[in-house]
Amino acid sequence: MRVCIIGGTGLLGAQAAQELIDRGHEVVGVALPPLPEGAILPSEMEIVYGNYLDMSDSELETLLSGCQGLIFAAGIDERVEGPAPIYDLFKKYNITALERLLRIGKSVGVKHAVVCGSYFAYFEKAWPELELSNFHPYIRSRRDQEIMALSFADESFDVSIIELPYIFGTQPGRKPVWSVFVKSIRDMKPWTFWTKGGTTMVTVKQVGQALAGALEKNRGGNAYPLGYYNMDWKELLGHFHDAIGTPKKKVISIPKWAYALAGKQIVKAQEKAGHEGGLEMVKFADLQCNKLFIDKTQAAEYLGVTEDDIVAAIHDSVKQSLESLDKTMVEMRAE
Repeated sequence: MRVCIIGGTGLLGAQAAQELIDRGHEVVGVALPPLPEGAILPSEMEIVYGNYLDMSDSELETLLSGCQGLIFAAGIDERVEGPAPIYDLFKKYNITALERLLRIGKSVGVKHAVVCGSYFAYFEKAWPELELSNFHPYIRSRRDQEIMALSFADESFDVSIIELPYIFGTQPGRKPVWSVFVKSIRDMKPWTFWTKGGTTMVTVKQVGQALAGALEKNRGGNAYPLGYYNMDWKELLGHFHDAIGTPKKKVISIPKWAYALAGKQIVKAQEKAGHEGGLEMVKFADLQCNKLFIDKTQAAEYLGVTEDDIVAAIHDSVKQSLESLDKTMVEMRAE
């Protein structure tokens, strides 16, 4: 099938494009110029440069006509902070923009749509007692995104949401998402202070497999919680320490109240600036100190996700983050 990927040159979009091309599909990617320096993209992928948000309905109709598949690998994530209410920003980029694409795509004959979502939406449904949507604008937006997207599904239009967890892997030329986290861990001395709990994770290669698998297999409207490797924070941080070059550094567990207290300071600073974060960091302690685990049998195996080297992917992500941090430091000194 011919597949249009919104965000086709990004970390996830490019991986999905390569996976689909390897399976015999035809791919057109939509992306903002310029390409990341050194980016490795499938030579077979057709690239349309431009901002899909600025395209008219007729331009999107032309773009999507002849496509049987659509992958939405764009939008913004929980790291975004801005003027309150921040939910409006998430709605603009993650819901309203997607609604328009789905509406136009369905009208011109697209049959299968896949959306890159968040595993926070899965836990919002799994743990209703935490009332995550009431406290976290980002989580609320991801749940609202799912409800909106799945409302398009019927016998002629398949829609799936891939509820993505932590992702490890790199793309040459693109700033790694783990840089802030790596800097925080590297700067903590003599030990790393962290909470108990843990998370599920996947490699970027596995995300590509999941997106392609959902495009080929999903029927009707479904959300798939993606998880493959589950680690508690201490184990994950051990891999970070190894990659940073401090393998003997200890991880000291801090209580939930201490994390919430630090979160309170973040919220105060945001309020002083008239800003709001996608995650309310005091209440986020309920998730941070929990085990956000998802078994691979819940969705990954059905979607065709296979074993990969998660430790190597973690190390690659950390090393690229260190290179980015060191480059930034050199540039700052030069100024």
